[in-house]
Amino acid sequence: MSHLFTPLQIGQLALANRIIIAPMCQYSADEGKATDWHSVHIATLALSGAGLMFLEDTAISARGRITAGDLGLWDDATEAALATALAAARHHSAIPIGIQLGHAGRKASHARPWEGGALIGAGQPGGWTSVAPSALPFLDGTAPPEAASASDIADIIADFAGAARRAGRLGLDAIEIQGAHGYLLHQFLSPLSNQRSDNYGGSLENRMRLTLEVFDAVRAAFPADKPVGIRISAMDWVDGGWDVEQSQVLARQLEQRGCAFIHVSSSGVSALQKIPVAPGFQVPLAAAIRKVVKVPVIAVGLITTPSQAEAVLADGHADAVALARGIMYNPHWAWHAAAQLGATVKAPPQYLRAAPMGAPSPLV
Repeated sequence: MSHLFTPLQIGQLALANRIIIAPMCQYSADEGKATDWHSVHIATLALSGAGLMFLEDTAISARGRITAGDLGLWDDATEAALATALAAARHHSAIPIGIQLGHAGRKASHARPWEGGALIGAGQPGGWTSVAPSALPFLDGTAPPEAASASDIADIIADFAGAARRAGRLGLDAIEIQGAHGYLLHQFLSPLSNQRSDNYGGSLENRMRLTLEVFDAVRAAFPADKPVGIRISAMDWVDGGWDVEQSQVLARQLEQRGCAFIHVSSSGVSALQKIPVAPGFQVPLAAAIRKVVKVPVIAVGLITTPSQAEAVLADGHADAVALARGIMYNPHWAWHAAAQLGATVKAPPQYLRAAPMGAPSPLV
């Protein structure tokens, strides 16, 4: 039987297969509120046949958005809008749906990608002052963020917990904390972006402190029978930055606190990064984390073909694989993978006749 289509248990959440839809920002919200676009997008991916889908990186506060178009979950209005956007997917699909909760830190207050993605200064339309571990901009020559005060840090932890409670009320099946890609928690982890001299900077123990405190707060706020995991950048691809060895220490600490899964990506904290981009280039990072924890590890990054995904699992590098751009391009990727690997995948009855003629159908 195909490794990709064997069931997987993440905490108490049972997945029908090991295909994960990674969070993909849509930059299409209205002051944090989900729109009709989200209803269509979520429902489309809910029919994909994947084992689990994560909603896009969802801001825990207005200040924590990457762009003014980011999805949010910080008040009653954003919670109600997301409930509406989830309705069609919930009605027509049984796929488990999780949410990624995050804060952009110094990568906040930017234009949307198709508008150039540049930093928007405070006082300009769509701009505000960002907050980060240290007053260091991501790009030289741009306005620096504010260094987070003790009260800012307390508010951030409380905002993560508040968003987790709202996710629980929405009936979402899992939470992934965004600790990767140069956003706030990764900024605290990396010595490239964290030059604090208090209890949140300096030593590895101090740089990990906020991530661990956020995990504890989210875990306490979300239903105990539902999994909370994290996405990390396992390395910065910059000398002197966050690396695999530090990531392994963090992974072990998170596992001891009840972290249900670790989703392993890389990079994002420094414009000096030199990334060896190639198919599956991050898989060895997932394998390195899997060596030191027993919880499921998710590999991601240019995993594009069914045979490649199957090999990642068969070789023991990860417990599941995540797709992002590839599944946006082909929302029925899992159907085609099942056909190629001699497996089956659940599809709505309205689509069963779409299976290729002359061969056993991968759709059930």
